[in-house]
Amino acid sequence: MQESLVPVLEQAGVVPVLVIDNVSEALPLAQALVEGGLNVLEVTLRTEAALAAVEEIAKHLPDAHVGTGTVLSAADIRRSVDAGATFMVSPGATEALLDAADAVSVPLLPGAANPSEVMRLLERGYRYQKFFPAEAAGGVPMLKSIGGPLAQVKFCPTGGVSPSNAKDYLSLSNVVCVGGSWMAAPKLVAEKNWAEITRLAREASLLKG
Repeated sequence: MQESLVPVLEQAGVVPVLVIDNVSEALPLAQALVEGGLNVLEVTLRTEAALAAVEEIAKHLPDAHVGTGTVLSAADIRRSVDAGATFMVSPGATEALLDAADAVSVPLLPGAANPSEVMRLLERGYRYQKFFPAEAAGGVPMLKSIGGPLAQVKFCPTGGVSPSNAKDYLSLSNVVCVGGSWMAAPKLVAEKNWAEITRLAREASLLKG
């Protein structure tokens, strides 16, 4: 189910979580991030431009892995697949969402915030999960605690992850990568400051070490 996603997450280190309001910004933003060493990109389905942005990136940057985030429904899954997403990310998980994900070949990274949610996803075969909202749900101490009884599950923490704490997450044995938005802040995108985005991406790419 998640086999094709595993090598992508393992090499990612840091996954930029992107909110794209204007399709014309999608490609230069993605190029700036890839140039900085981050080629696994999550475009959240929070704007009308999101799916067109995924299509644009997938078409012009074949070396990038572009996925959709904020995937909440079966309709979101269908639209993600149609747009060319290579993976999908959800902040949580419902049975309907997981059933819809089972019906497509594009892998899903579902979200969990506590041991019971992690266990339910593990029962469905999900050994790789998003830990969200990471800081609000207990952060590094929570993941350390979960790692004892549920060592077979690997996480991508997202939500409150920043340059100041990303390395703490990445040092955990049950963390495969982290997700964050600091390297593509809305202000930098609005200013089209691609050089600064590339610089921040390069710094982020070194965090996994």
